[in-house]
Amino acid sequence: MYIHSNTQNAYKSIYTVLYSHTLIDLFCLYSLFFFFFVVHGPSLSMVQISYDEDISDAEKVYQECQQSGPLSFSDCIPPARMKHCNKIGEGTFGEVFSTINESNETVALKIIPVEGSQQVNGEHQKTFGEILHEIIISKELSSLNTKEFNKTDSFIGLNNLYCVRGRYPEALLKAWDKFDRQKGSENDRPDFFDDEQLFLILEFEFGGSDLENMNGKLSSMVQAKSVLHQVTAALAVAEQALCFEHRDLHWGNILVKNIKHKHNEFILNGIVHSIETRGVHVNVIDYSLSRLEIDGLTVSCDISNDEELFMGQGDYQFEIYRLMKKENNNCWSNYNPHSNVLWLHYLADKLLSMKYKSKAQSNQQRTLKSALKSFQSEILNYPSATEALMNCKLFQ
Repeated sequence: MYIHSNTQNAYKSIYTVLYSHTLIDLFCLYSLFFFFFVVHGPSLSMVQISYDEDISDAEKVYQECQQSGPLSFSDCIPPARMKHCNKIGEGTFGEVFSTINESNETVALKIIPVEGSQQVNGEHQKTFGEILHEIIISKELSSLNTKEFNKTDSFIGLNNLYCVRGRYPEALLKAWDKFDRQKGSENDRPDFFDDEQLFLILEFEFGGSDLENMNGKLSSMVQAKSVLHQVTAALAVAEQALCFEHRDLHWGNILVKNIKHKHNEFILNGIVHSIETRGVHVNVIDYSLSRLEIDGLTVSCDISNDEELFMGQGDYQFEIYRLMKKENNNCWSNYNPHSNVLWLHYLADKLLSMKYKSKAQSNQQRTLKSALKSFQSEILNYPSATEALMNCKLFQ
């Protein structure tokens, strides 16, 4: 991870922070920055705490979770909630379950093992220092829903954070087994953790099903256009507010849920815009590779030595990683919003190849398909999602 400061009156040097136990810690600088500067707008992310320079990464995570130490699973997910848990997704990071909160609303729990010595799904567990990257970015993007100048609700809302210790609960293992029987899991069954294993649990709003699993479930190209419009708008807002790059926006990281309201508003540089939802709402998720800036501070993940990431074959997704690397010269701290454009090109490709409920080739469907193809052919010419949003014919 990198973090830099351009705010010369507050900091006289530039810090480069990598994921390492031996180098300067990212979060000390992040926290020190917010000690000096006022953060505007209500946000779960902006806990204005100054940390002593010598406290551990673990203590910083606990403070972000507003805990003095790890909880038990039952403290975090009481039995009344645990019995409603269903596995809904997975990644190399860990597992995602749905359950209900105290208000009887459906929420998603992303459970990530941390700091353990055992490999999980073929990967080393993240350290507390590494997981801070995702905490910071998740909070910043979630808080865009509360802003006045650049505002969007298309990044998944983060409700709570917890750090827990213990074996995987039996109810979650049963939910894992059910998912494996019905859909097949590529992950290791998480039954090998001992009593001392630590986990970070991020509680998000329930964002719907990922776009990959919506293949054949969207009504028509009309909804496909709305999905593309909403994702482009979200990226544009985040570019303007935070110099944001997602860097991993494959169709598994775009959630779609059915809604009743007809329009979705966002604010870009102080101007209110409206998108026709066509009955669907988009939530962008998973910022493990993402990059953003907070008033001169840059938070990003250094993947320059992740050779395996750039060797994937079989899907356009893997070519996008290589194109990003080529464009930024394998320097992942720099801001290159064209990476967002690359992912929009990928998304257009997926939407054009997806199946839809409506098979009738009406004039509207043919016109929209042609418009999406035109978007696909022109999108790479724009330097950013912002420019694409404001100038592509599809969105005018």
